Amino acid sequence: MADFYDAKEVEEKFYKIWEERGYFEIDGNKDICEDKKSFCIMMPPPNVTGVLHIGHALTFTLQDIMTRYKRMDGYKTLWQPGLDHAGIATQNVVEKQLLAQGITKEELGREAFLQKVWEWKEKSGGTINRQMRRLGVTPAWSRERFTMDDGLKKAVKKAFVNLYEKGLIVRGNYMVNWCTHDGALSDVEVDHKENHGKLYHLRYFLENSDKFVIVATTRPETYFGDSAVMVHPDDERYKELVGKSVILPIINRKIKIIADEHVDMSFGTGVVKVTPAHDINDYEVGNRHNLEFITIFDEKGILNERCDKFAGLERLEARDIIVNELEKLGNVEKIEDYTNQVGYCYRCKNIVEPYISKQWFVKSAIADEAIAKVNEGGAEFFPTHWINSFNAWMRELKDWCISRQLWWGHQIPVFYCDECGHEWASEEDEPKACPKCGKNHFHQDLDVLDTWFSSGLWPISTLGWGNGEALKGQKWFENDLKEFYPNTMLITGFDILFFWVARMMFQCQNAVEKLPFKDIYLHALVKDKDGKKMSKSSGNAIDPLDKIDEYSADILRFTLTLLCVQGRDLRLSEEKMVLVRNFTNKIYNASKYLLMNEPKFSDLNECKITSKLGLYMLSRFKVCVKDVRENIDAYRFNDAANAIYKFMWDEFCDWGIELSKADKSSVRELGAIFKEAMKLLSPFMPFISEYLYHELSATSLENANSIMISKYPKIEQNDEKIEEIFALVIESIVAIRRAKATIDLGNSKIAKAYIKLNTSTDLSNATAYIKLLTKCEEIEFTNAKQENSVRDVSQNLEVFIPLSGVDTSAIVARLNSQKAKLEKEINKLENMLNNEKFVVNAPASVLETNRAGLASAKERLEKITSELEALS
Repeated sequence: MADFYDAKEVEEKFYKIWEERGYFEIDGNKDICEDKKSFCIMMPPPNVTGVLHIGHALTFTLQDIMTRYKRMDGYKTLWQPGLDHAGIATQNVVEKQLLAQGITKEELGREAFLQKVWEWKEKSGGTINRQMRRLGVTPAWSRERFTMDDGLKKAVKKAFVNLYEKGLIVRGNYMVNWCTHDGALSDVEVDHKENHGKLYHLRYFLENSDKFVIVATTRPETYFGDSAVMVHPDDERYKELVGKSVILPIINRKIKIIADEHVDMSFGTGVVKVTPAHDINDYEVGNRHNLEFITIFDEKGILNERCDKFAGLERLEARDIIVNELEKLGNVEKIEDYTNQVGYCYRCKNIVEPYISKQWFVKSAIADEAIAKVNEGGAEFFPTHWINSFNAWMRELKDWCISRQLWWGHQIPVFYCDECGHEWASEEDEPKACPKCGKNHFHQDLDVLDTWFSSGLWPISTLGWGNGEALKGQKWFENDLKEFYPNTMLITGFDILFFWVARMMFQCQNAVEKLPFKDIYLHALVKDKDGKKMSKSSGNAIDPLDKIDEYSADILRFTLTLLCVQGRDLRLSEEKMVLVRNFTNKIYNASKYLLMNEPKFSDLNECKITSKLGLYMLSRFKVCVKDVRENIDAYRFNDAANAIYKFMWDEFCDWGIELSKADKSSVRELGAIFKEAMKLLSPFMPFISEYLYHELSATSLENANSIMISKYPKIEQNDEKIEEIFALVIESIVAIRRAKATIDLGNSKIAKAYIKLNTSTDLSNATAYIKLLTKCEEIEFTNAKQENSVRDVSQNLEVFIPLSGVDTSAIVARLNSQKAKLEKEINKLENMLNNEKFVVNAPASVLETNRAGLASAKERLEKITSELEALS
């Protein structure tokens, strides 16, 4: 073996072999596959514009662990990969590229622009899938789907028409979240952030009076759309004003003062403006009071003729200009700094406006069946508390705006007859005629569907549902729904619970009357070492590809897994990565030791284990297998990884390897156990486990099967009797080493040591291990205390090392010096704590520190005293 493991060379070579051999496909493990066992998990389809970030790395690592585990466990396994067309993001990318050339999409026209998008997708899209291979993930790449491929287009149309005909998709004028660049957005597509802006206090003069009321607003430019001024009906300050009118400045439009319980009397002056067409709360007030809905800007945010001389200005750019004019007219009472929450478009970061627009909506009733099924036990969340968030959001679900003012996406399959005005939805790409009048003069709705509509169908559309003839001739999908639906489970970040998970639940339930998965594992965020959210602007973002280059894919995967505690954010740091790198070095060096003693090792099922050490290490391995399997099955990924880590480092390397030096015949058996442990490790660290397995087999992956399609270790009963023996052997070694250290003989040979056991276990046949690892020439078992000896006491035994021939004067002097210092420290602390004045006046933290210090000093003094007694 080489002195060092070359991760980069191994990863590139092995991944290519795995993929070329078809190991990732559903029949990749056919030699070990068992009947009627299937496993299916869906990859959250990353945006076609995306690149691999650390959150992806965690999601895909956990999904790969489950997929590899099930593949090795004999399941027919499908990990379905794919990409999302990412309507807004992708259109923005291509638009910017065209604008850099001085071309607008309008100049190209819809068809030519879409052609440009497809060209970009084929050339540059899917970068993230290529990057994912660096992580070592094993989805069925040959089955990769795209949310705009022909089959998925048909599935989307089928789902839309189904919901349309059930009355669950409707069109109407509603207030929506509006981005002046990207159009309508759903609630979850709006990022609310803290904004440090201004609060403008405006004077609205009463009709025919020099008296005025003061209203406060953060958006003074919207006052042109005011339909009323509102006060609380119980507000004694304004009761006489209800029903009177005020005059809007500049435009001199008269509006009424109304009363409504929506007003917070304690906020500002208790008087608020009502702008029904541009404020979500005011929209409801407007409906209640039958107010006029006045739209003051167009879809691009340009003020219209209702804004008098300010028409033509962009809404935000107009703000200061309008305020300056109001100040000149004496309509500004004051302007003060103000912090509030403002909605931003999750893609272009533009400030979102409440805006009334005719859009398509999915009615909230679509979720009713899914909610009921989940709460009947049809799906289980991990961690369990996420069901509360799911229920809270779903039960307050609003109608979902699904139309988007884009060109890139699934065009809404609704047609309007130009002759008779009939509206209908159709799965056909080009209907032949209007189903009502039979004429062929009609047009299709120009809007496209929200990206999440198509990705909400991902668990069924990728398996062929609704694909029609698009996949004709491709045998792989013919039985997919039967074999792989419902999917076994879902793994994704909690942050897309409402974007994606909830939508899959109600869309798939509606389409096929079954929830899409039984288990839903939602992992937390990956943060930096200080617990701060990662971002480019903060300078603490971690690029997983950089970490793979610096450490290895295995180290990044295993680090993320060790940190992935259910319900807790992960704190990723260099220190954690180094710790795992040390682990890889440890197991690499262990394999080098084994190969120094044997040129080749058999698999465990071919190796008869007979030595005591071999039987002990096999038993401990069986305990590890049980821990790993139980934790993976419960999605406690960190506990599974920790079980392997502790077995390999603490038990196999630290004790198994060391103890084998007393019995070289056991090395052959340890090598077989090590190879089996590499199978256990394979889903977590696939590259180094594969490499070391073949090194110990004296084979290479090029001419042998991969361990990724070998059987995963099964749970078997461990041997408690042999474990009890070796637990005492190890305890004896540790105790003798401690006793030697007491008399400064830690690395020196000693003639004899006595062991007094508190149990009836016979260790007489295991003394070779103890003698070798303690550098002791003779071990004698005794039932009595040995005089003139240094003693060490542990849980199940005592050890004695005779002091005859040992010069203890320097040790005694050192211990006496330490004893004197401790007695002085104890005296000082006791005097302070016995001083009533000090106890009354000292802070609680100081008292606590002093009491802890006193207890520690007394404990150390007791130990030193005991050591001096043994040496006396």
